[in-house]
Amino acid sequence: MSTGTKALLIGAAMFPVMVVAVAFAGWNALIALGPSFEIPSGPAINPPPSYLGAPAPARPVDVRAVPRHPFMAPNGRSSIHADAYMSDTNAWAAPLGREPETSSTFQVGECATVTFDSQGRIVTLCVRPVGRFLAMIEPDWLDRVATFDLPDREGGLGALLGGDALTDFSGGGYFYLDHRDRAVVPTTTRHVYVLAQTGEPEFELERDIDLSGLISDDDAITSVLPDWDGRLWFVTADGLVGTVARGGKGATAIGLGEDIENSFAVDETGGVFVVSDRAMYRFDTSRGGEPEMSWREPYPNTGEQKPGQSDDASGTTPTLLGRRWVGIADNAEQVGIVVYDRRRSVDRRRRVCRQPVFEPGRGGTENSLIAAGRSFLVENNYGYTGPASTLLAGTTEPGFARVEVDRDGRGCHLVWESDVRAPSVVPKLSLRTGLVYTYTKPAGATSAPWYLTALDFRTGRTVWEVEAGRGYNHNNHYAPVTLGPDGAAYVGALAGLIRVADG
Repeated sequence: MSTGTKALLIGAAMFPVMVVAVAFAGWNALIALGPSFEIPSGPAINPPPSYLGAPAPARPVDVRAVPRHPFMAPNGRSSIHADAYMSDTNAWAAPLGREPETSSTFQVGECATVTFDSQGRIVTLCVRPVGRFLAMIEPDWLDRVATFDLPDREGGLGALLGGDALTDFSGGGYFYLDHRDRAVVPTTTRHVYVLAQTGEPEFELERDIDLSGLISDDDAITSVLPDWDGRLWFVTADGLVGTVARGGKGATAIGLGEDIENSFAVDETGGVFVVSDRAMYRFDTSRGGEPEMSWREPYPNTGEQKPGQSDDASGTTPTLLGRRWVGIADNAEQVGIVVYDRRRSVDRRRRVCRQPVFEPGRGGTENSLIAAGRSFLVENNYGYTGPASTLLAGTTEPGFARVEVDRDGRGCHLVWESDVRAPSVVPKLSLRTGLVYTYTKPAGATSAPWYLTALDFRTGRTVWEVEAGRGYNHNNHYAPVTLGPDGAAYVGALAGLIRVADG
C-alpha cells in the first residue's frame, strides 16, 4: 500500500473524530443554516461502479391492505415500520432505478425514523453525539424548516464512539406521527411528549405525559403506540407493559421480568403484540383499561447475544400478517422465522411454523420483518457490532430471505435466499413496484461504498444498486429505508439523511 493511499485510509477512519471536534465547536451554528448541504463522503479509493444492474418495470404485488389506524397518520407516513401492523410495506411507488439521483442533508447526527405530515413534509428525530431534536424537513431540497430540542441521554457521546448507547433505541427511536400531524415521542426522562405543529411552521409541546412515577430511574421507555380505541400503550427496556388513558391521565403497568428491546404492533381486534427477550406475547385491555396478558409463547433462544444484536433475544419488532398471523425472528443457533396464530384464543397449537434461514451460527437479525400476502422477509445482520465493523472494506455476513406461510395455514417454507450484505438497515417493500429496498455494503471495497439496493420480491434477484455515499458518515446504523409519498427513498445515516429518487 502506498503512503498516499494509507494516509487516505487513515483519514477516512478518523473522520468520526473530526465530526466530534466540529460538533463541540458549535452544533447548532452548523446545522441551523437554512439551505441544506451534502453529507461529506469518504475518499474514492479504487471505487466500484456507482450504479449496477438496470431499471425494471414495476410489477405490483396484489395483497390485502393493512387497515388504517384511526389514531395514527396514514399508512406509510406514521412510523419507522410504516403502519400499526409493523409491516414495512408501502402501497405507493418508489424508485425503479431510472437515472437515479442521490442527495443528502448534513445534520451532524443520525435522522432515523422518518414520517410524513399531511403536507408531505418530513418529520424526523435526529440524534447527535450530544443532543437530540425533532426536525421538520422539506422533502425535495432537504432544507430544515423547524426543530424542537428533546432531552438528551447521559453519556450521549457514546452513541458515536461506542458503548451500550450504540444499540439503545429508547428515548425517541420509536416515535410516531398521529392522525393530527402530532409527533408522539417518548423521552429519555421517562415522559411522553405530544408535539403539535403551528403555522409558522414550528413545533410546540401540547402535552407532557409524565410516567417517571411509574417507571424507575434506571429504566427507559422503548416505544409508545395507540390502540384502536386511542388508548396509549408503552413498553420499557426493563419489561414494563403499560397503558395511559385517553387525555394522558391514569397510567398503569405490569412487569414481565424480561427485557423489551423493540417496539410492538397493534391490530383492530384490540391485540397488542410484544416480544421480550424470552417470549412472544399478546396483550388486551381489561375492563378497567389496564393491560391484560392474553397469551405467552416462548421462542427458541440460545441465550447468546450475537454480533449485530442489542440483546440475547429476538431482534425483531413483532410483525402482523393478514388477519391471523404474527411473526418474529428467534435467536436459535440457526435463526428461524417463527409464525404464531395471533388470535386471542385458538383451538389448536398457537405456533403455526418455524422456518430456519441463513447459515447455522452465522445468522441473526435486529430488524423487523417485512410482511405481505402470506410472506415474511428477513435480513441477516450478523457481524454488525457498530460503525467500526463496516469501516473501509469491512462488512457483515450475507443473507436476505423470503419465507411463506403454506396455503392451508399449517406450516411455512423457504421461497428464496439472497446473498446481499445489509449490515443493519430496516428494509421496505413497495407493493406498487414489487421491489424490496435495502441498504448494502459489499465485501472487499476499500472505498467503503454504501448502496441503496433493490431486490425482486418474487425471486430475490438483485435488480439494481445505486451508490448513496462512501465511508462512516453514510452508514445507516439501524436506521430504516423509508419510502416517501413523493416516490423517493430515504435512508437515515450517521451524519444526516439521504434521498434517492429516479431522475
